[in-house]
Amino acid sequence: MGAGKTTIGRLIAKQMGMTFYDSDHEIERKTGVKIPLIFELEGEAGFRKRETAAIEELSQLNNIVMATGGGAVLLPENREFLKNNGKVIYLRANVHDLWVRTRNDKTRPLLQGGNIKQKLERLYIERDPIYSALADYIVPTGAQSAVEITHHIEQLLENEAK
Repeated sequence: MGAGKTTIGRLIAKQMGMTFYDSDHEIERKTGVKIPLIFELEGEAGFRKRETAAIEELSQLNNIVMATGGGAVLLPENREFLKNNGKVIYLRANVHDLWVRTRNDKTRPLLQGGNIKQKLERLYIERDPIYSALADYIVPTGAQSAVEITHHIEQLLENEAK
């Protein structure tokens, strides 16, 4: 959460002439409600089922860039859909940067109530090894701008295509 998946994804799609999708936005579009309400009514398990369906559907499309929610990689089926249908890029941000970017955001259900920084640290410890193992490329998102990160990713993909 807060690593820049949607921002960077949109920029990459635009630069490469592709269509951008955010799995969370697709879930909201299909259900007609926001993610926090889905969490409230169905819990995380209900949301994860919807997320898997969205990722499976989007994974079948061609010429797209997809951003997923931060927890999408927790389920093995999601990892398979992503790995088997494209390149996976892990935007790695440190916990402090994630905290700065998300500390005032009231739309992230997993960060509500309690110490946000501690929650981010726990999520990072849990998820970083999964992201790292799944990723075709790991791209740090420290002090660079979104444009610089996008350019770096474009270079990685172009060099692979050669």
